[in-house]
Amino acid sequence: MKFISEYRSPDMVGQYLEELKKTVTRPWSIMEVCGGQTHSLVKNGILNMLPEKIRMVHGPGCPVCVTPLNLIDKAVFLAEEKEVILCSFGDMLRVPGSKKSLLEAKANGADIRILYSPLEAVKLAKENPDREVVFFAVGFETTAPANALSVIHAHRLGVNNYSILASHVLVPPAIEAVMNDEESNIQGFLAAGHVCTIMGITEYYPLVDDYRIPVVVTGFEPVDLLQGILMTVRQLEKGEAKLENQYSRVVRPEGNPEAVKVIQQVFKVVDREWRGIGTIPLSGYGIRKEFEQYDANLKFDVNIEEVEESKECIAGQILKGIKKPNECPQFGKKCKPETPLGAPMVSSEGACAAYYHFHQAIQDLETAM
Repeated sequence: MKFISEYRSPDMVGQYLEELKKTVTRPWSIMEVCGGQTHSLVKNGILNMLPEKIRMVHGPGCPVCVTPLNLIDKAVFLAEEKEVILCSFGDMLRVPGSKKSLLEAKANGADIRILYSPLEAVKLAKENPDREVVFFAVGFETTAPANALSVIHAHRLGVNNYSILASHVLVPPAIEAVMNDEESNIQGFLAAGHVCTIMGITEYYPLVDDYRIPVVVTGFEPVDLLQGILMTVRQLEKGEAKLENQYSRVVRPEGNPEAVKVIQQVFKVVDREWRGIGTIPLSGYGIRKEFEQYDANLKFDVNIEEVEESKECIAGQILKGIKKPNECPQFGKKCKPETPLGAPMVSSEGACAAYYHFHQAIQDLETAM
């Protein structure tokens, strides 16, 4: 239980909260980039415990949430019209497309399967040589090694009826896009520890230098987050801008070189569209020419008409940290997990889902006490 119980210790939580109260002297806005960190902050009631001067802003670090509408429509089309076996992590199924979600397509008879690993999809393709199998490869740098490995594995086995629909996005360009947004007022960042476990921390030095902002690589447990916030506030109060690693028990400066090697073998860095945000240059992974036979975009050459997002959904402003979920006029009204207007309400890392399931309940409990 080491590294679990001690990072949920009420005593350590209290200690860091007291240190924060003593340290902070003026208002600061800090963005936690990862949706997993957002859920931990909300679920554990940390937002309600922080000093009033510290404002946590929720970032675009939910890969499901930023998967373009057009790509979800393409996945639905492949499953329904091309009759492929479409495989995906469960998070993607309820995300609304322009007309329907993958879950609705599955209910209508499409062969859509929830898997825990893309390697399972390769196995499925080998067992069904008369069917095309497509894995919806969504995620940040954390899931890229497994998706790349599935392509390498299929290539080695000579499995030609397997491909991936890639929608990988990268964290550092997202931070840069947030800083360049004229509406942004972020003064420090908590970087996603699991991404840095793969990629290391060197990519963040240029961001620190160019924008003069503190970046603290942080874990996901309550004590991790509070320590990361304290480290960020200490820098801000001193007028410093450094890259620090709170999550050093897991993250090495160089990351995981073998995982990076696999990523670079299969993927190249490309421009990527982010749902609700727009195209961010060099912010995603696309499949290299050597493996293009495993690129579902090329294999099926499907042209899906671009459709605008719902004008009632402010997911883009939420993902950029400009607004909080409960500032949306449709939050908890027209937009609920059962009837979502946007992806952040149904993803397990979506800020809207976190607020819907946890934030209001915590506030109600505190009011009752």
